Amino acid sequence: MQLENPSANNRISIFGNIIGGPFYSHDVYGEAFYNFSLRTQRLSQSYDLLPITISERIIDVKEFVEKRDVYILGQIRSYNNYIEEENRNKLVLTIFAKDCQIIDEVYTKNPNEVFLDGFVCKAPVYRTTPFGREIADILVAVNRSYNKSDYIPCITWGRNARFSEKLNVGDNIKLWGRMQSRSYQKKLAEGDVIEKIAYEVSVSKIERSI
Repeated sequence: MQLENPSANNRISIFGNIIGGPFYSHDVYGEAFYNFSLRTQRLSQSYDLLPITISERIIDVKEFVEKRDVYILGQIRSYNNYIEEENRNKLVLTIFAKDCQIIDEVYTKNPNEVFLDGFVCKAPVYRTTPFGREIADILVAVNRSYNKSDYIPCITWGRNARFSEKLNVGDNIKLWGRMQSRSYQKKLAEGDVIEKIAYEVSVSKIERSI
């Protein structure tokens, strides 16, 4: 399986099965893009459900059917989505596929690998859970073409969290990990509670570039 490496500073390789879609999303200069969700297994036997954006030039939409296994190489992209009822922008993440292959045999490699080389763009937030587990949140800006950047939430654990706490805004860092989905509940002003999903990179290794 030799797919093209999409980027030096922002890349994800991910395997899983299609859950929902593909659904038409938008056109760019006559090129149609589609969205679908990819269900990828964790080592713990739980799973992540992640958003994929893919061009019609990469896939035959008729071949992309529910529960079919696919392997994707791409980048994590971010964009702002304006929420009118809350009068604010929300950061939205997607996996932008650069290459894709339908898999018909047993897949034995790591199903979810991320590498980012970017800059700390917000002071890291360090905290401990009620069970004493150390966590730090980092927002990483990763440059891409045409003077644009993607802003990617990352979460570190244990000694990586302690290391992250000492990072400064503007530091150039490299990190390795996996992209994950996380469900949480949000309480609305009216008192209602809704279920939402956040996406982030769970970091297994991190280093500061000198």
